[in-house]
Amino acid sequence: MFNPSLRCSAFSGTNRIASGELRHVAMKAKQAFDASPERPVLVFDDADARTLELPLELPAADLLAWLSRPQPQASGAPETPRRPGRPKLGVVPREVTLLPRHWDWLAAQPGGASVALRKLVDEARKVNAGDDRRRAAQEASYRFILVMAGDAPGFEDAARALFAGDAQRFESLLLAWPEDVREHALWLATDAFAA
Repeated sequence: MFNPSLRCSAFSGTNRIASGELRHVAMKAKQAFDASPERPVLVFDDADARTLELPLELPAADLLAWLSRPQPQASGAPETPRRPGRPKLGVVPREVTLLPRHWDWLAAQPGGASVALRKLVDEARKVNAGDDRRRAAQEASYRFILVMAGDAPGFEDAARALFAGDAQRFESLLLAWPEDVREHALWLATDAFAA
């Protein structure tokens, strides 16, 4: 099931037709799809600019019901077997590969390996928060411009400017692009150029 408060934006061709919560945006995307089925309608998650695959060919009531249903696994994907962990707490076991000296150090820490690893991860998240935000903004903006403007003039130079942190060059290269695409790409890239 999609998160009902998921924020997203829809484009019909290069025109932004809606932004906001998914249910609202999905209905606007459905209207645009019905009005011009030959024109591509894309819906992007505002957090990471990934495209959301919505069945816009469904009637509106069915589309709303589809949004409320749990989303199925990819076809042919086997069900994940139950493994140890605390699923009710959101704890999912994963494999970690460390050298024996790492395991020895972790085992000697107060609270054991799990507590030590959680502390290390939390500390790294604090220290790297700015870099993580910048990298996430770069990736989201790039993902969006690749889909919406991958063949636009200056795309490759714009991508290089984005990852180089050159806000002025990035913005100037986007001037030739459709206004809605340019504005959304700049909005997604806001944290990409933070000091």
